[in-house]
Amino acid sequence: MKIYGYCIMPSHIHLLFKAEQSDPAELIRDLKHFTSTSLIRLIKDNQQESRKEWLLWMFERAGKRSSKVTKYQFWQHHNQPIEIHSDKFFDEKLDYIHQNPVVSGFVSEPQDWKYSSAKNYWQAVDPVLDIDVLR
Repeated sequence: MKIYGYCIMPSHIHLLFKAEQSDPAELIRDLKHFTSTSLIRLIKDNQQESRKEWLLWMFERAGKRSSKVTKYQFWQHHNQPIEIHSDKFFDEKLDYIHQNPVVSGFVSEPQDWKYSSAKNYWQAVDPVLDIDVLR
């Protein structure tokens, strides 16, 4: 997976990526499985997490609503994939992703949002994740 852009918001994630060797849907499936398993384990094991019981109850409640889930549901089952068909469309989507925390009122400038690839593109210090920046 080549990641060109991302933004992790409190309630959702935007991801602009290219599947190098496999089906993009398979990559998303595997990413969701890995992250949900890891995050549930981290929540369970964190003695300082004051919302532990509530979080696990919410994930379990969501899981009971789906026949596809055995215990906890962390991610929604659907995605909203959009195929990038031109450089202009790529730029539009990347700008949309980076503007998300600004539009939501969390920050004034895209590069100020800690969990965004805007830091990578604006050459801000300490990006959270190294990505494949396209210029």
